[in-house]
Amino acid sequence: MKLIRVALLFLCCYLSFCKRSLTSDTPQEDLIDKKCLTEKYTHLSCNKVFCQPWQKCIDGTCVCKLPYQCPKNGTSVCSTNGRSYPTYCQQKSFECLRPEAKFLNNGKCTPEGQFSVSVNYRNTNSEGIVEVKLVDQDEKMFICKNSWSITQANVACRDLGFQQGAFDAQTNFNLPNHLHINDTECLHVHCRGLETSLAECTFTKRTTGYQGLAGVICYTQSVEDFVRKDNIFQCVNGKRISQEEACDGLNNCGDQSDELCCKECRGNSFLCKSGVCIPKEYKCNGEVDCITGEDEIGCQERRHPELQGFELMPRAAGRLGLQGLETVARGPEPEIEEDTKLLTADMDAERKRIKSLLPKLSCGVTNSEHIRRKRVVGGKAAEAGDFPWQVAIRDGEKINCGGIYIGGCWILTAAHCVRVSKAHRYQIWTAFLDWLKPNSELTVFWVNKVIIHENYNGATYENDIALIEMKKYSNQRECELHHSIPACVPWSPYLFQPNDKCVVSGWGREKDNQKVYSLKWGEVKLIGNCSKFYQDRYYEKKMQCAGTDDGSIDACKGDSGGPLVCMDINNVAYVWGVVSWGENCGKPDFPGVYTKVANYFDWISQHVGRSLISQHNV
Repeated sequence: MKLIRVALLFLCCYLSFCKRSLTSDTPQEDLIDKKCLTEKYTHLSCNKVFCQPWQKCIDGTCVCKLPYQCPKNGTSVCSTNGRSYPTYCQQKSFECLRPEAKFLNNGKCTPEGQFSVSVNYRNTNSEGIVEVKLVDQDEKMFICKNSWSITQANVACRDLGFQQGAFDAQTNFNLPNHLHINDTECLHVHCRGLETSLAECTFTKRTTGYQGLAGVICYTQSVEDFVRKDNIFQCVNGKRISQEEACDGLNNCGDQSDELCCKECRGNSFLCKSGVCIPKEYKCNGEVDCITGEDEIGCQERRHPELQGFELMPRAAGRLGLQGLETVARGPEPEIEEDTKLLTADMDAERKRIKSLLPKLSCGVTNSEHIRRKRVVGGKAAEAGDFPWQVAIRDGEKINCGGIYIGGCWILTAAHCVRVSKAHRYQIWTAFLDWLKPNSELTVFWVNKVIIHENYNGATYENDIALIEMKKYSNQRECELHHSIPACVPWSPYLFQPNDKCVVSGWGREKDNQKVYSLKWGEVKLIGNCSKFYQDRYYEKKMQCAGTDDGSIDACKGDSGGPLVCMDINNVAYVWGVVSWGENCGKPDFPGVYTKVANYFDWISQHVGRSLISQHNV
């Protein structure tokens, strides 16, 4: 009988899935960036997502912080290892290091404290109706179906030991005849989707009408055998889902790999510039979810903080469409009623609060409006304050290169601009505009040391990047640059995309080789696939092309080491490139080539200290 039931179940899946595929307007594969998929991004890939407050971004991966690195403010929580921790962040940091020590409840540990989740009324431990026992409750309780989705189901299955999450979250299981429930006996649950236990999710009890009980089929090898093999999406964690579930804003894979390489999003989800689909309800929720920040732009109002635990609960149709195929994929937002009873602490709100306590850097912000113009301007003279991160590197009587102030005593420049042996000869001129009319804001620093990338290749300009540490004045504890502001150092290559407008600046020569005495700037656009211009010597991950269609704006001799700065949606300036090389200044089809700084975030942080440049993912 069990084999017959399973066969019927997956026949239903197959027929439902076919129906959905035939009505789809866009070919499934057209939504997904296949090249991006080869990177195998997941929820731990900080090139694509923010790390959790108890993690830090190292070499493109979110790794565990040590508990003492968490903010000290917070409420105490209890772990399943029986220990109490001063804050939720510290407990999650310890769990990150030792996964068996999961969150149990907020507050101190007590001998009787216990949480459990189980699936019942089937002959298997991987499918059935979901029941939970909350820490302060004596009896197990059911979960209401109308607050249940793949998001919650994945967490429940991981809690039960099925690391690939749920196969389906909208199955119908009938209670045995001897069990009866009324409208008030099931709970609503809200999860973000990356929790390691349902205990971290928010449970509420409402007197709204009962609409059935939540059931789940967890992902196992036996159910995997029934997944259609001709139209699947392969998750990084090994789970297989239908193509229709990729790029829908829901974390169907459980490791988010189905939402991180999208060219478009389906349904009500929101597309981040970085190619990530997030649930539509994450837009304007008071928390930046896109690493590029546009999900919180143009938001006229925020939800009241007390309601943060009651955000939209997505109601996805079943994993392969077992139920509700004719209904809208997401239900309406549940009403916040006076008789709603909060049964557990809102740990997602606590996570957001912890994020607000993490250190913030002040970088990339200027009051100048000149560099925010959207039209292309060539050879425009800079005014005071336009480029407070721009510096000049003086060698003897000449300024042959520029540099970028990134904070502390540190300057970023091109490797071909400097020599370690000549460090004692260099001067760094900050807040400098004009050779012929030195401005009063000009400050001069001598150089303490030069660090050239160990893999710099002078023949190919690979890894053409270097750091300069300025000397402090004898009466100063730090380098005080009163008229300079550091540019932010990007940690992800997805912050900006081809065709984004950026600004290059410097004292380089004009295309007719005439000398330039004042700092000039021009707007260029980022260019993708630059190998077509520079075959066999352009390295995509390490280099960035930028220019204009007619070549009228370009970096030239003397601009080397200077900044290519891009402004994000919040008008924060990132040093996206360091002027490196090119051919035929100012001519079409010969765009300037820049060292792509995001590729060197970890190299820079190893030398200057992570806290100096970690604008995000600290």
